[in-house]
Amino acid sequence: MRELNDAELYGKVQAKNKEALSSLYDRYEKLLYSFSYRIVKDGGLAEEVLQEVFIKLWKGKAQYSEEKGKFSSWLLTMTRHTAIDLLRKQAKEPDYELDERDALHSDEASVEDQVEWKERGQVLRAAVSKLKGEQRKIIEMFYFKGMTHKRISEEFDLPLGTVKGRIRLALKHLKTSLSEKGGVSDESKL
Repeated sequence: MRELNDAELYGKVQAKNKEALSSLYDRYEKLLYSFSYRIVKDGGLAEEVLQEVFIKLWKGKAQYSEEKGKFSSWLLTMTRHTAIDLLRKQAKEPDYELDERDALHSDEASVEDQVEWKERGQVLRAAVSKLKGEQRKIIEMFYFKGMTHKRISEEFDLPLGTVKGRIRLALKHLKTSLSEKGGVSDESKL
């Protein structure tokens, strides 16, 4: 039996197929966790982002269309938006500390996962560092600091469309750079 692609699994999730949701979760858990962790900088919050993303998938609150691009890109965008929403929500809520007994499990990844994430991180950092200065700063602000297009345009005193265009161009350069190094041959491995 052949393995279903992302779009097929997504269709099954929309029909409330638990196995399809489980397959998508297994396929994207590590990628989405590490991506959201880079934004929220907290293991517990990154897990919460991951949970929210898959709840949105299950409840059909987010709609994917193949015509608009790859499923993995759409899922990463949804994860980014969810992480930023959670950060904004956290900024409005008062801080409180959980007791140790409330912790469900350790946030530590296995040694193999840590090595793999470190290697991928090095490849990605090298590719980002090769971008032109302004492109690199815009990418860092947008993807790693969670700033909006509008805020970046104000920061650099650039039109909004120019900021969006530079992000697209920078992503194109990153994709080319990563594929040349053999670092990423499939978007789901980012």
